[in-house]
Amino acid sequence: MVKPVSYEFLETNLDILAETKGRIAVIVPPEGKMDPATRRVNRLTKGALARLIDAKAADAKPGKTVTLAYPTGMAAEAVVVLFLARNANQTDARKAGAALAKLRGKDGMTLCVGSQRRAAEIIMGLALRDYGFDDHKSADPDKDDRTVRVMATKPDELSTEAAPLLAVAEGVFFTRDLTNEPANVLTTTEFAKRLSDMKSIGLEVEVLDEKKLTELGMGALLSVGQGSVSPSSVVVMQWNGGAKDAAPLALVGKGVVFDTGGISLKPAGGMEDMTMDMGGAGVVAGAMRALALRKAPANVVGLVGLVENMPSGNATRPGDVVTSMKGDTIEVINTDAEGRLVLCDVLHYTQDRFKPAAVIDLATLTGAIIIGLGHDKAGVFSNDDALCNQFLRAADTENEGAWRMPLGQCYADLLKSRIADLKNTGGRPAGSVTAAEFLHRFIAEGTPWIHLDIAGVASVKAETQYAPKGATGWGVMALNRLVSDQFEVDS
Repeated sequence: MVKPVSYEFLETNLDILAETKGRIAVIVPPEGKMDPATRRVNRLTKGALARLIDAKAADAKPGKTVTLAYPTGMAAEAVVVLFLARNANQTDARKAGAALAKLRGKDGMTLCVGSQRRAAEIIMGLALRDYGFDDHKSADPDKDDRTVRVMATKPDELSTEAAPLLAVAEGVFFTRDLTNEPANVLTTTEFAKRLSDMKSIGLEVEVLDEKKLTELGMGALLSVGQGSVSPSSVVVMQWNGGAKDAAPLALVGKGVVFDTGGISLKPAGGMEDMTMDMGGAGVVAGAMRALALRKAPANVVGLVGLVENMPSGNATRPGDVVTSMKGDTIEVINTDAEGRLVLCDVLHYTQDRFKPAAVIDLATLTGAIIIGLGHDKAGVFSNDDALCNQFLRAADTENEGAWRMPLGQCYADLLKSRIADLKNTGGRPAGSVTAAEFLHRFIAEGTPWIHLDIAGVASVKAETQYAPKGATGWGVMALNRLVSDQFEVDS
């Protein structure tokens, strides 16, 4: 796993600043007026910092950085000046922190925030962007100093304010790590083990093996994994931080650790990207980790179906009919439309066992959603306007793109089968919508539900504001915000 950046919160100290060998960052408003912390650093540079700020302030845009390299009178490699308005909003502050992350350097960074109002959000942005997946490279990433010292007027208060944000960032990192892992490392067994290890942070974790899944009648889920030597399982995570016996919010994730397409084999070009087809399960795991680390006063359950979709003499064939836990029979038209077969059984089990207040499922479900929305927004499908609007507000607050898509009987009708209760694909037209309608069939009447198709946002080819190329961790922050805004009890 990627070694996380650690944060130390200290009172501004001239002696430490003078001896710091890494990079020092200071925050200055666009008009160039220095706060007491920046003035102290300026004294150490014999006034060079003030001259740099005076020269650059007139053209400085919020979030811009300029660097004073090897300043006289200091051991530091550089002093980085970040221009940011004192009244910056959350997004501005996080973007500014993300800009600093790219300049952290191998010898760490000391961040002088003084009494900056958005200091915690700056730290959050820095944390989110300060990520790289180097586990399988021969160079030793642990040689870098992965420490950020934060010097503040009231360091204890800032540490307390930043703690829940850093917990969420750790949840995002956990999701990214899982999604970036190759399939020969993150097998279904290893995935279940990593989730079971979260018992150490207070989650209740239970692994349902193939024998138990067979007893429960999860024929749809089991049909996906039957061509693989890796055993299928369902992992149940519970966080009970809310009122006793209060119905939980349920998060359900698709965890296909590798998707060849099965007998309906995918083209070879780009198939290596299918290590990320467990992205929905990764987001559920990261969200549960974040909630546990920040000790959220809410009841939330997270369930993930872990399978591998492989072609073999034992694999499900196109034309086969399987029976779901709910009892509906499904004609398998295309074995590459497998994620919905996993989710339908887990969704039914979740509702039957936990009677949740609401259900949200996440899956890298369809390529069609990428055609419709690209890589900037996830597709949002829902049977409940209130819950959907709450989620969209949460996603917008966290700057995670999401867009509501339609549902309707006309789309559900495309799933009618000649020989079974329904078929697992409605063809190419409205592919993401018919996939959502397939899942909708397994949601009990009266249960608020959201389906998030994250195929376009789970892993990307170009860096984003808060993440390098690869896994983004999209959804952890939005789900955490939704829980915080709508499902927590007053402490």
